[in-house]
Parts: sequence; structure tokens; C-alpha cells
Amino acid sequence: MVLGVLLGSLAPQVRGGLAVLHIGNVSLPIALGLWLMMWPVLTKVRYELLGAFLTSRGTLKQFGVSFALNWVLGPALMTGLAWACLPDLPGFRNGVIMVGLARCIAMVLIWNELARGSAELCAVMVAFNSVLQIVLYAPLSLLYLQVVSGGTAVHVGFWPVAKSVLLFLGVPLVAGIFLRYGLIAIKSREWLDKRFMPWFGPCALLGLLYTIVVMFASQNILSQVGNVARVAVPMLIYFTVMFFASFGLSVWCKMSYEYSVTQAFTAASNNFELAIAVAVGVFGISSQEALAATVGPLIEVPVLLGLVYVALWLKARVGTKEVVGSTRCDTRRCIRWEDGLESKAAAATIAAAAAAPGRA
Repeated sequence: MVLGVLLGSLAPQVRGGLAVLHIGNVSLPIALGLWLMMWPVLTKVRYELLGAFLTSRGTLKQFGVSFALNWVLGPALMTGLAWACLPDLPGFRNGVIMVGLARCIAMVLIWNELARGSAELCAVMVAFNSVLQIVLYAPLSLLYLQVVSGGTAVHVGFWPVAKSVLLFLGVPLVAGIFLRYGLIAIKSREWLDKRFMPWFGPCALLGLLYTIVVMFASQNILSQVGNVARVAVPMLIYFTVMFFASFGLSVWCKMSYEYSVTQAFTAASNNFELAIAVAVGVFGISSQEALAATVGPLIEVPVLLGLVYVALWLKARVGTKEVVGSTRCDTRRCIRWEDGLESKAAAATIAAAAAAPGRA
């Protein structure tokens, strides 16, 4: 961030250099950074667990709670906070709303692991939200930016948002799926998870840091410090309120700590990569919307890291006894879906043992 601010202040010609080549409405250097920070994340998602989860007990409750938190409460809360804190700054306000519309598919995996939540439920929710974002982000953007926020000076069309979603979420999503299952077919899932992803995964962080530097270099940040500080307020409130509201609702629904904390971090986190990509694609790299979206990760990371410690403190008070069933068994297969259904070979071995008389 500091490097970006210095470049923007001491070398203003950098801004012109960023606009030489474009992909859609986004300069090529920014587009490359956006793709780089999305591709590893979407390659890591374990889409294969979705089918197992759909046939497990308690599925309807898990998906219902997740959908209500992520796609109803979250966007509405962020929109309300944005209007309450930034009534006179429509550009920054729209950027904050766009962050609230993007559900997390990356950092939540880290927060969930640190807080000792259900790894497999988190993986399934990430896959679930990845697919839903392709479908819902554009219409929800139109709803909250144009209809709910009617009367603002900024007009937001459906197609520009949809095009940015397809370009900066759809393309890396397809690339991630092809890369994941291509490597599993050529090598193995174990090789992908233990050898390839530890090398490829950090590229997402490099892409994010690169994008933040380039975006801050394209902005005159020093003249907008006060506005940037105001942008942090609704985000700080949002992350905190969403975490405790989601955790409390999950416990009230009689979920275990592991499931409750997974739901809480999934709802409290946001896909700031997508918000940045869409803001840049629709409003431009030097827009207030793009700057507000870029502030998102700078606030989210320290706040959610603190909430990890809060979650671990709550763990001893909630307990870990599983309330919602999560196993699926029959005579041919009895494998906990939480163990990831790691290989078809394991299922085949159990099936063969069950079929062979006199062997167990």
C-alpha cells in the first residue's frame, strides 16, 4: 500500500502507463493481477465434495442458513451501513456495497482452519458460493446500487457488471476447474493438495499485493485520506456484526461449534478480489468505487484474525458435540463425508469387502 501511494505521488506518469492496453474496460496490468489472485483460489476449491454433501443429513438446514446469511442478510446489512456512514459520498458508498455483495471464497478457508471449524463444510460452502456468485452478483448489484440506492448520481447497468463477473470470476473459475481436475487425472489429488497447491496457492497473495500496489499508484490517495478512513467504518462494523449474528444464529439452530464457526466466517468474510475486479471493470481503476473496494482487505484481514481468537474462546463454551448429522452409510460404503471422500479407491475397497462372503 505504501509503495503504491509513493508511486502515485512521486511518479504520476505511472497512471498513464497503466491505460495503454485494455481487456474489456480494465487495463492489462490490472487484469493480469486480478486473474492471478483468483485462479489459485478457485483451483483449490474441492468441488467434488458438493455431491457428497447434497446427499448427507442436515443439508437443507446448512444451505438454508448459509443462503440467508450470505445472500440476504449480508448485502442488506452492508448497504444499510454504507448509507448510514457515507451518505454524502456516493462513489465510496457504492464501492462498500459492492464488497458486501461479494461472498468470500478464499480467505475464509484460512480463518476457518485457524478457528478449527469444519473444513469440509467450509469447502462445500466455498464451492456453493462460487457458483452462486456467477448467477447472483450482477442482479444483486443492480438491485442494491440502482434500485435500493435510487437517486444516486451513478448509473449502474446490468451488462457491465455481468461482463466483469464473467471476465474476472467466470474465466478463472473455469480455468481453476480444468487445472484442478486435469492435475488430478494426470497425477493425483494428493499430489495436487500436497505438492502443487503449496507452490501455486501463494500466487493469489502475490496477485493481490500487486493489484493493491498498482491501484494505489493510480489514485491520489494523499488527498483522500479522510474519505478512506470513513470507508473503513462500515466495513469494521459489518465484519463484527455479521460474525456474531451468524454464530449466534447457528448455535440457536443447534449446530455444533465446528459448523457454527464455519457459517460465521463464511458470512463475515467477503470476496474482495471480485469486488475490486467489478469496481475496476465498471467504474475504472481511478474511481472512488475501486478505491473503496481496495480498502476492503486492509480492514478485513486484521479484524477477522482477531475474531479467530474470539471464536477459539467461544469454543469452550459452545462445545463440539455434533448435532446436525454428517455421515452417510450403506452396505457398500460407510465413509464420513467430512473426511472428504478422499479417493474412489477407498470406497471400492469397502464395497469389495462387503461383497466378499466371510470377509470383513
